Amino acid sequence: MAINIGRFMDRFVEEAREHLGRLGEGLTALEAGHADAELINALFRSAHTVKGSSRMLKLTPITATAHLLEDVLGALREGRVRFDHRLAGALYQGIDAIAAQVDCLAATRDATALPAPAAALCAALAAAAAPDSASDCGNPLQPPAGDVADVPGPAGEGGSAEAARARQAGFDTVRIRVDKLDELIGLMGEFASSQARVREWAAQAHVLERELARGIADPSRLPAVHERMRAFGRTLRDGVRTQEMMIGALHERTLVMRMLPLGVIFDAMGRMMRDFARSLGKDVEFVVRGSEIELDRQVIDKLSDPLVHLLRNAVDHGLEPPAARRRSGKAERGRVELVARQDGAHAVIEVADDGAGIDLDAVREKALARGLIDAGEAAALSEKAVIDLLFLPGFSTAGIITDVSGRGVGLDVVRQTLAEELSGEIGVHSRPGQGARFVLRLPLSLARLRMLLVEVAGHPFGIPAHGVSEIVRRPAEALLKVAERSAVIVRNEFVPVVALDVLLGLPPRPAAGGGALLLVLSVRGDKIALRVDALLDERDMVIKPLPAMLAQARFVTGAVEIGSGALACVLHAPALFVHARHAGADAPRRVPGAGAGNARRLLVVDDSLNTRELEKEVLEAHGYLVTLAEDGVDGLAKALAEDFDAVLTDVEMPRMDGFSLTARLREEERYRHRPILIITSRERDEDKRRGMQVGADAYIVKGDFDQRSLVETLKTLLA
Repeated sequence: MAINIGRFMDRFVEEAREHLGRLGEGLTALEAGHADAELINALFRSAHTVKGSSRMLKLTPITATAHLLEDVLGALREGRVRFDHRLAGALYQGIDAIAAQVDCLAATRDATALPAPAAALCAALAAAAAPDSASDCGNPLQPPAGDVADVPGPAGEGGSAEAARARQAGFDTVRIRVDKLDELIGLMGEFASSQARVREWAAQAHVLERELARGIADPSRLPAVHERMRAFGRTLRDGVRTQEMMIGALHERTLVMRMLPLGVIFDAMGRMMRDFARSLGKDVEFVVRGSEIELDRQVIDKLSDPLVHLLRNAVDHGLEPPAARRRSGKAERGRVELVARQDGAHAVIEVADDGAGIDLDAVREKALARGLIDAGEAAALSEKAVIDLLFLPGFSTAGIITDVSGRGVGLDVVRQTLAEELSGEIGVHSRPGQGARFVLRLPLSLARLRMLLVEVAGHPFGIPAHGVSEIVRRPAEALLKVAERSAVIVRNEFVPVVALDVLLGLPPRPAAGGGALLLVLSVRGDKIALRVDALLDERDMVIKPLPAMLAQARFVTGAVEIGSGALACVLHAPALFVHARHAGADAPRRVPGAGAGNARRLLVVDDSLNTRELEKEVLEAHGYLVTLAEDGVDGLAKALAEDFDAVLTDVEMPRMDGFSLTARLREEERYRHRPILIITSRERDEDKRRGMQVGADAYIVKGDFDQRSLVETLKTLLA
């Protein structure tokens, strides 16, 4: 009977990815100088296992690449070659090629669709294994191949990010250790046995019912009946506690089944960093630790994009160019670390670089130029307040927005994802000349959290306990008025006080006696106190998702069952914190003219009628008022005659090109800080640099035109 090889593909993909992860970690250790014979042996074994497993399944391209990788590691193990930067590069290329092939197999489940190893890659690996002899990939396993660039798979940020998401999407099944499964089966057995006791209790209750009826008829029996009822009550209470413990343990073991290691996304980040750094002409040592830390699948799914933002920013604007690092006495090779650790029921993930740190003066100047602060405020801002400006929507110190964002672009998305979707937070630490560190703190699982149940205006609400730093009660006379807001002194610090019923728009009730009960929320070092009516309970609770009709409910992230089938809404502490701060005098000042009721006026300059009309249609669909100009001269005349909030211009135009128009507009006081976007078919780096030099805020290539991207970029610049 023929064997259906296809059913073994999933198992191979999972095991191959495990071995690729070990190979990547091992190479990182070798680069860090931790070379030893056992480590090299382990790497050799991983390559050998991938080769053998793929050969069994007739995955010829994977077998060929793994065989070449094995040859290089064999030569290293036998001392025929020395580990250096060149050899590390060849090994990384081999691992990346196998990873791309495995990703292709996972997506297609078709061995014939696998990309062949490229000739240049084969030559590089063969040369690394035997530096003194030339090779042209004549391995009999090797089918004809093209150039390295022809191999489909992750390249640059987009490919690697997609690869990471593809890997996550592929985890419809999870591997479970036998001992964990045995624990679960054991608990299920105990739970089944306990059902027999429940049936016995039901029978005892029925007997007591009859005895009570007889006792009522014959009062002399009542003392004995009461004693048996008290004994039964004690037995029932003990049994209920035991049941609760078993249910809790069963739930804990079940949640463990959903846990995935961070390596699911961390492993793909290594390739992304190397490819991305290479595209920028930088050499980066990428260090990963803590890949074994396990998080709930729901958390893993949402973590990839924020990490991509942070890592790209670390390489692009965190690390200086090699020449600048030499001048400052640093090694040309920069260092970026992605480190995870577990802290109780939370995971802490750090993205750190050894670059120049955050330029606080540049942040102040940009905020000043955009009207977010005035000169007096700029001088008075603390370092923490300046760093917080980075998280405003669209804020960036980069000179121009291109496909590579400056430090700051995307940080608002990172904070929003962490706060609103992951119940987490982010902190930033910067040391001038030494680098920056972004610290993410998030729960291991969103399915079960420690919850505080509070009562507000007669309604119960849940607040995750990790968002509450402390609970205090203060007499009414202890509440103060500070800057037109209520405040209380907690540990020698003024903390603003906001009534939660007012924040939620609930009708307030008369204040009860006993003073004010306050939940002190702490987010990134800032504090605010929510005034509630009563604290009902604190315990671990399972969070139920909201029904579709309530999915967009403000401040609410789920619901918990509080007994007798009743549900309480779970409030999102970070969202409450932000709204409470912005509801009073501490709300940030907006750019003049940015009110929600004001339609923004845009000038679109392009000599192509089709392009002008297309951009006009897109922009008007999003509520903008659009004026069209057919070339640079026409655009300049209209810009000077009227007042526009932003200008979008082509480059190649008769009479006056877009570069000249941009430079001319920047000479005008009112357009000195207004957004100007260049939209052109020119995609050369020198043209992008020219756009930056003349003062453009964004440079969008028409070949990559995407209306959502255009609108988001414009919204960012007008924020």
